[in-house]
Amino acid sequence: MIRFFTFLFLLSFGCLHAQEQVVHSVYFEFDKFNLDAKQAESVVGFIKATDSTRIESISIYGYCDDRGKDAYNFKLSNNRATTIQNKLIENGIKNKIIVTIEGKGRVLIDDDIVENLPEVRSKNRRVDVVINFKELPKEVIVEGNGIYNTLSKDLKVGDRIFLNDLLFARGSSKLTITTKNELDKVARLLHKYKNYEFEIQGHVCCTPPYQREAIDMDTKKRQLSSNRAENVYKYFILKRIAKNRMKFKGYGTTQPLGKESEYDRRVELVITKI
Repeated sequence: MIRFFTFLFLLSFGCLHAQEQVVHSVYFEFDKFNLDAKQAESVVGFIKATDSTRIESISIYGYCDDRGKDAYNFKLSNNRATTIQNKLIENGIKNKIIVTIEGKGRVLIDDDIVENLPEVRSKNRRVDVVINFKELPKEVIVEGNGIYNTLSKDLKVGDRIFLNDLLFARGSSKLTITTKNELDKVARLLHKYKNYEFEIQGHVCCTPPYQREAIDMDTKKRQLSSNRAENVYKYFILKRIAKNRMKFKGYGTTQPLGKESEYDRRVELVITKI
């Protein structure tokens, strides 16, 4: 069994920033650490299909299910990680970018409350191959054609306010320290320009073609763009912006900017009345 998923992992070094990672998991049979041909082809293909110019490093973590002694499981999980490392090197992946090869041992579970215990255990017999990407240089969306980076006294109905620091992690509608600082600046301007009424518009990226809306990882519901807009709305209420001046709505993937996907994980303000 093989799976992969993408997520943003927030690291804290005095302030929050996001590093993009992609994880590919390879699952093993009980008490085994050898790869079959299909697994080997998949994990090598996963690496080679990734833009090599963006890869900063690769980490490999091995795991076991909760049965057996700790010492044995640490050895088995390390053997699984090493097997993946060797297969990547055999296929031309440079060893210097593989910065971590670690056996994590067994994944503990509470077998009294876990449903479908055999399936849970099978998913814990795995190796996670983590690609860490280099940060993309941040692009500033330039003003023009009714798009502005801040509020001013000369706006018209229909003008859009794109805030370069109001971008969200993939699958998240949470406001970070950076986004709250940006919203604090906007709130001060909204108190200054009290005549503006506006719609808070939430957007998302990266859904399948047949889905216009994305799933919020926290609520598990397909309403991510609406949740992003609503969280900004609620924050403005905390900053004493009158409710009758604003409304919010999620637009899903219907209004992409045509740039890197992170710029579609956004909220914009659109002036509706002056």
